[in-house]
Amino acid sequence: MTRERHSLLKRRREQNPNPRSRRRKHERQPPPPPAAAAEGHTMAIPPTCTRFSDEYTLMEELGKGAFSIVRKCVKVATGQDFAAKIINTKKLSARDHQKLEREARICRMLKHSNIVRLHDSISEEGFHYLLFDLVTGGELFEDIVAREYYSEADASHCIQQILEAVLHCHQLGIVHRDLKPENLLLASKTKGAAVKLADFGLAIEVQGEQQAWFGFAGTPGYLSPEVLRKDPYGKPVDMWACGVILYILLVGYPPFWDEDQHRLYQQIKAGAYDFPSPEWDTVTPEAKSLINQMLTINPAKRITASEALTHPWIFQRSTVASCMHRQETVECLKKFNARRKLKGAILTTMLATRNFSAAKSLMNKKTDGVKESTDSSNTTLEDEDLKLRKQEIIKVTEQLIEAVNHGDFEAYTKLCDPGMTSFEPEALGNLVGGMEFHKFYFENLFSKSQRPVHTTLLTPHVHLLGEEAACVAYVRLTQYVDNAGVPRTQQAEETRVWHRRDGKWQSVHAHRSGAPTQHGSAKRLKTN
Repeated sequence: MTRERHSLLKRRREQNPNPRSRRRKHERQPPPPPAAAAEGHTMAIPPTCTRFSDEYTLMEELGKGAFSIVRKCVKVATGQDFAAKIINTKKLSARDHQKLEREARICRMLKHSNIVRLHDSISEEGFHYLLFDLVTGGELFEDIVAREYYSEADASHCIQQILEAVLHCHQLGIVHRDLKPENLLLASKTKGAAVKLADFGLAIEVQGEQQAWFGFAGTPGYLSPEVLRKDPYGKPVDMWACGVILYILLVGYPPFWDEDQHRLYQQIKAGAYDFPSPEWDTVTPEAKSLINQMLTINPAKRITASEALTHPWIFQRSTVASCMHRQETVECLKKFNARRKLKGAILTTMLATRNFSAAKSLMNKKTDGVKESTDSSNTTLEDEDLKLRKQEIIKVTEQLIEAVNHGDFEAYTKLCDPGMTSFEPEALGNLVGGMEFHKFYFENLFSKSQRPVHTTLLTPHVHLLGEEAACVAYVRLTQYVDNAGVPRTQQAEETRVWHRRDGKWQSVHAHRSGAPTQHGSAKRLKTN
């Protein structure tokens, strides 16, 4: 060993006399715990050692979907409220598990003031819990109809917040695929509360401006032409849905509408919409311009979220958008909301039967948009049992209406669930529950001194929803003689949902269109 080498080692020993200490300095440090991993990772749903019930207390139910339930919950340690989406994983297929992982992964990435945020994801045996912000303001569209003042400028502010949320998604390579009123919530009941985009169950991840066929997904009235054509698609599908939403925000009804789903899809693929008078006469040209750019058939030419946010109708709202109150829009929106709620009530009834396979089959049926033909040459004969069950629903519906015609509240209540909900003109577009609302009419309007009433159900159409539920739609034609002795006829479109309990059919929900019941000659026409 050279003299220089010996001197160097001697100096090092003098500086650090403990050899163990010298070795420890060069030992490899242990890796950081998993909690120290970078925030925003996109790994699959992590397993957890902590049971949900140890950290959270479940409270009341907030909503119910086809395969999950949402309940309020409280974190025991902090007292903070959350909304828990509870998925029963016992019956999930491998594909369903992948979708659940995808939803959780996507929601972890999203952190924006206009998006309902995921705070936690917990797996337990048989169940998976997704813990979201608790938003208490309800649906945006329901809030609008309750306002005393609503203008084009308000619609501009609403769509701006929706576009901000969509832009955040698109910047992260996420396509929502199910933008619709039901997924637009308000943070609180406070005036001016933020709009929150919810439900990323159908959301997908894309690379840049990638266009590919990701499957047929979405809600019929909001589907884009490229999805209906089964062409490759990407981020522009969300902008098409924004165009549909904006159209509804301005006049209260959708740009594309038909009871026949096949004809509806033909309208969408052709981009067949317009701005009819008189309701569109008071809408500014700039608003119509933005809708046209959103509802552009060619997705490559459709406006993007970032471009829409710089459109004058949004960016220069104070000087471009009209501030005139749109009462007719509010009235139309009430009717639009009522139709949406009826569809939700039917789904809820399907779930109440606990026949999930039947419900899933009904929802997935004819997803290519071709409505099943009612022509006898194209359909097989129905099973005799199905025919009898449908006839039974029509018969019990006739019995209920007969009870109304005779003012027999006792017979009426036997055929109705005590918590029956209904939309009807007398309620001014509001959902009413229970029997007190109906009891008022029996006690005050349906007097025995009234002249005879005759009712006919025209074209009753029954949908069997599993073994214990059914929905019947029909036109009710009512003939009566008014106080002046003049024969009259009135028509109403009605839909009623029935549920069988203990072998007896009971009405659980009803929807009726038409004019509100008037005093005098039309007293006997109320049917719900």
